[in-house]
Amino acid sequence: MTNNHLYKLSNFPKNKLGKILGYKDDHLEMPNKIIEMGLLPDTIFKILYQAPFNGPLYIEFGQEKSRIALRKEEGEYIIVEDLE
Repeated sequence: MTNNHLYKLSNFPKNKLGKILGYKDDHLEMPNKIIEMGLLPDTIFKILYQAPFNGPLYIEFGQEKSRIALRKEEGEYIIVEDLE
């Protein structure tokens, strides 16, 4: 058992390494875009920046260091843990 904290991706601190654990229980309503972009369980990521006024989260993830923008509302569906 680890002492890592669990978060929704939308509330995860910037510039910390995290790992995607899974999705919220009501994931049937989750946008397919999240999975299609490669935000799968066990993916390592870092939030680089959040646009002002609760704008999109800019995320770097995976071994290829892919970067995407994800709406904060979409981040509500993703459960993550910190690795630091």
